[in-house]
Amino acid sequence: MNKKGIALIVTAPSGAGKTTLIKKLLNEFSNITFSISYTTRRPREGEVHGKDYFFVSKEEFKRLIDKGFFAEWAEVHGNYYGTPVSFVNETLEKGKDVLFDVDIKGALQLKKNLKDSISVFILPPSKKVLEERLRKRGKDSEKDIVLRINRAKEELLVAYKFDFLILNDLLDRAYEELRSIYISGKCRTLISKPILDNILKKWEKE
Repeated sequence: MNKKGIALIVTAPSGAGKTTLIKKLLNEFSNITFSISYTTRRPREGEVHGKDYFFVSKEEFKRLIDKGFFAEWAEVHGNYYGTPVSFVNETLEKGKDVLFDVDIKGALQLKKNLKDSISVFILPPSKKVLEERLRKRGKDSEKDIVLRINRAKEELLVAYKFDFLILNDLLDRAYEELRSIYISGKCRTLISKPILDNILKKWEKE
């Protein structure tokens, strides 16, 4: 009997390095499906519609909200982001794991709506390092960098609500911790219960 898939929620302040860690996990494990979010922000250089995000207008996004299309949605820095609920449920029932790369508000909603999920918060080593990473990636204006740094302090205050905290000071170590969380999560009793039930069902026949 196949296990139901697990929902792995990964979040962090902008610039903490969660996207790099997530890409490494997706490259290693073929059973993980990346949950592609809908967003109203403009595509960054190199981003592809349907692969990185589904890029839609604010009018279309609000229409989808009214239809109950999203498992979670949030407005971040003036743009909307959301996760389609039907995709999540169908994927988990097929035994595939779903990985969510979402902002803190979205992650808290997913934790509430997906009761059996595993939530991970990626911590930056310091304010100084976070600012250096934001500047190095070269994707944000000076105004956006200041906004993200100021918001990060507020976001760190809710990190206590997540199941796991990973300090991303050394990439290899941080990845090994994320990898271990994923593997152990697949062995939880609530996920592996069908296997135990099947063993017990066959026990007297053997």
